[in-house]
Amino acid sequence: MYLKNKLIPLILGLLFVPFQWIQAEDAVTFTAEAPRTVVMGQQFNLIYTSNSEVKDLRIPEINDFEILMGPSTSTMSSTSIINGKYSSSVTYRFTYVLYPKSTGSFTISPATATIKKETCKTNSLIIKVLPADQSNSAGSSNPAKSNQSQNQIHSSATSTQVSSDQIFIRAIPSKTSVFEQEGLTVTYKLYTRVDISGFENPKFPEFKGFMAQEVELPANQQWDLENYNGSNYRTAVLKQTVLFPRESGQLTIDKGSFDVTLQLRVSNPRRGSIFDDFFDSYQDVKKTIYSNPVNIQVKSLPFGKPNDFSGVTGNLKMTSSISATQLKANDAVTIKLTISGSGNLKMIPTPEFTFPQDFEVYDPKVENHFSNSAKGVTGSKTIEYLVIPRYAGTFEIPAVSLSYFDLASHSYKTIHSDSYVLQVAKGEGGDQVVSGNFSDKEQLRMLGSDIRYLKTDIRLKPQSAMIYGKSWFWLLYIGLIVFFTLMLFINRKQAKANADISRVRNRKANKVAVRRLKKAAVYLKENNQEAFYDEVLRALYGYTSDKLSIPLSRLTKETIDSELASFNVGEEIRKDYTEILQTCEYARYAPSSDNHAMGGFYQKTMEVMNKMESTIKK
Repeated sequence: MYLKNKLIPLILGLLFVPFQWIQAEDAVTFTAEAPRTVVMGQQFNLIYTSNSEVKDLRIPEINDFEILMGPSTSTMSSTSIINGKYSSSVTYRFTYVLYPKSTGSFTISPATATIKKETCKTNSLIIKVLPADQSNSAGSSNPAKSNQSQNQIHSSATSTQVSSDQIFIRAIPSKTSVFEQEGLTVTYKLYTRVDISGFENPKFPEFKGFMAQEVELPANQQWDLENYNGSNYRTAVLKQTVLFPRESGQLTIDKGSFDVTLQLRVSNPRRGSIFDDFFDSYQDVKKTIYSNPVNIQVKSLPFGKPNDFSGVTGNLKMTSSISATQLKANDAVTIKLTISGSGNLKMIPTPEFTFPQDFEVYDPKVENHFSNSAKGVTGSKTIEYLVIPRYAGTFEIPAVSLSYFDLASHSYKTIHSDSYVLQVAKGEGGDQVVSGNFSDKEQLRMLGSDIRYLKTDIRLKPQSAMIYGKSWFWLLYIGLIVFFTLMLFINRKQAKANADISRVRNRKANKVAVRRLKKAAVYLKENNQEAFYDEVLRALYGYTSDKLSIPLSRLTKETIDSELASFNVGEEIRKDYTEILQTCEYARYAPSSDNHAMGGFYQKTMEVMNKMESTIKK
């Protein structure tokens, strides 16, 4: 009997030992946490947490706060068995109660401790201390108590009994004086001293006169405390937008409206004892609040704009690289150009390299990597150019440039890429026809390299009579000579015409533009606004460049207008064409979902291009 009593605990202990061996040793965590914002006169907790036993805990000197109590220690453990695997965790907490001595922003340095024979450090903390709420009664500095008293109303309460200083929305611009096309951020922040149970039907302004780009807010936003006009409010950011003014002068951001549902405490008017407090209830009250309008003073850009200035402002830099500088004829080469920085990056044009005339040039591949934040728009634009040299020799590709307005120095600056010299050797296999698709990872395919041989198994039969004396033979002979002479003349004329690249582009300009406009019509049906206006803009600029024989890098509205005037294009048509270009440039960034307006714009574009084509042909 004695032996049996000894064996049972031993067997049970051996059964549980394997589960404990299975337990994985977790990494050590040692953190510090405290509220980000507190109110003067309000005590708060500073908590150090670890998942392993802590020895020799040493907190930093805390001169800005008074330690009322601590440390109070607590331990919490949990155990679980999932699919036969045993796991357990233990949390050690050390709590200090602190009291702020003054207002301001203060830093609590990391604490140190010995955990598993190693010295570990916590994170540092930044705590902002707000002044006491001046609107509270004497001795009441707790925002929770203040909110509770503000929420307590009679059962007949309406939204008009909630004053405008208890809940409102502020439109806060990052700056009120900017240059044209200089970015600023407008933040819509909610301030409240009452409880909110719902927020619906927000109507933000349309930002007339600006290009707007939204800032994505975190999904798990939390309330924060802020002292405004002597009162402490719970605050939350509702919307942030980066704006770029499109014109100079004073621009006004209209006010927005927002519907909120307030949860107000309804007190019992027939209170006779303290037990009646348990019978208080809450009532939902709807209220419409408005944000304040904002005036922005927009200064014009200074004089002295470079010729290639396209309205880009910010801080930019340019880098470039080439896949090879020594290659053979009919081999492809890629130039990669990257423009990065901050500012109105979507206004950056695509620079055009000047390639030798014998190079086959494909449409550049453009990739944008932009990021919107409260500090503005940052990122990069990468352009890849694919070209194929057709003949051997030494060729130079000049550098490209881009001018912008630097907001730091308030001056115009020009950045340049590298220039390249290509050593092209004679290709193998003689003349070859190269076809490819730059959008399909530059996969090229050689055609026309096969040789078709003449047939050699021809059997000759004796002719019974000579045909040289027959008239039909000579008519056929003369006809063939005339035919081949005419074909030779047409072939030489066509070859001469094709050798003139500018004339070829001029002749095909309308077809290329129509093809791109058909692609824009597809985006119109899909209601893809940005792609629609991008494709229409490419069609317009491509048509103008090919028809007027002007490189894309030199295209400006003034140049287009003067060249069209030289072709006797009427002033009304030129004015409509300029308005289409301007609308197309800005409409890509202004948020709109009016598909009917896009359809009318498409029809107007087709009509103006047809009028221009018929006028220029005359």
